[in-house]
Amino acid sequence: MSAATDPCPCGSQKTLGECCGPFLDGESLPLTAEQLMRSRYCAYKLQKIEYLRETLWPKYQARFDHFGVSRWAAENHWTGLKVLSSEKGGTTDRQGTVLFEASYLSCGTLQVHREMSLFRKKSGRWYYVEGLAQDF
Repeated sequence: MSAATDPCPCGSQKTLGECCGPFLDGESLPLTAEQLMRSRYCAYKLQKIEYLRETLWPKYQARFDHFGVSRWAAENHWTGLKVLSSEKGGTTDRQGTVLFEASYLSCGTLQVHREMSLFRKKSGRWYYVEGLAQDF
């Protein structure tokens, strides 16, 4: 596990304690859709699987495959995150999208997952709703 003084895996150039760590530890909530997306990437890298379930849109949480997600997160070596664009998803918005690329090693091969993610805010909290894989 990473320490609070380690660089944040999301690539923000901040420490984990200054960036995504407080979200992952339940000390605070992401204020924007992009912050939530970055913290979810960190959750995959740091294998904080319960955080992924908790930040999933509420109606989908009951069907969350904890074992499958945990296995997939552990089997891959996460190497980087690039946020390509975001639309809305600010502190006053109720919905937003984030386009990102997450790089990882799988079976010795570098893979890049590019996704347009939809986020919605409910009762003041951001949630991941769904993602659409993007072609390059």
